[in-house]
Amino acid sequence: MDSLEAVGKVSKAFGRNGELIINLYDTFPEDCDLKEPLFASVDALAVPLFLDRFERRGTTNALVQFADFDTQERAAELIGLELFLRTDEADEEENLIYLEDLVGFSATFDGCSLRGEITGFIDSEQNPLFEITAEGREILVPAAEELITALDTDARTIAFSLPEGLLDLYL
Repeated sequence: MDSLEAVGKVSKAFGRNGELIINLYDTFPEDCDLKEPLFASVDALAVPLFLDRFERRGTTNALVQFADFDTQERAAELIGLELFLRTDEADEEENLIYLEDLVGFSATFDGCSLRGEITGFIDSEQNPLFEITAEGREILVPAAEELITALDTDARTIAFSLPEGLLDLYL
């Protein structure tokens, strides 16, 4: 759950219609947006839980009811689970990669043994391009997300899947 932050824990059932009491951590935001789901880890998967009801009970507790958990039995399945929220956009922006940051990455092409290195980036609104040097030739490849099949920032590698015929100009 990389981009999720722990914000609380389901502590006990409260009522007959699936209401629960959750303990809120200090990381729980003051203004809870009912449109945004909380997440629980179930079998190592982040399962979204949408709130139908949220009422603060002091500073450290809240009375909640989750959509589709409208009975005591269903709500009991959640007791003891830790709850998470997506981290805010500022944290996500720290992990953003800009196209010009890919200069220096090794490049491969799906279905082809050609290998190269991104040596430049042409920033154009209509058609941004990567300049890739491969086997002594300069190849221009559209810098489009849909053409990138794999990106490993640690290994500094990128793989492209190009439309048929695009590399024929350079081979």
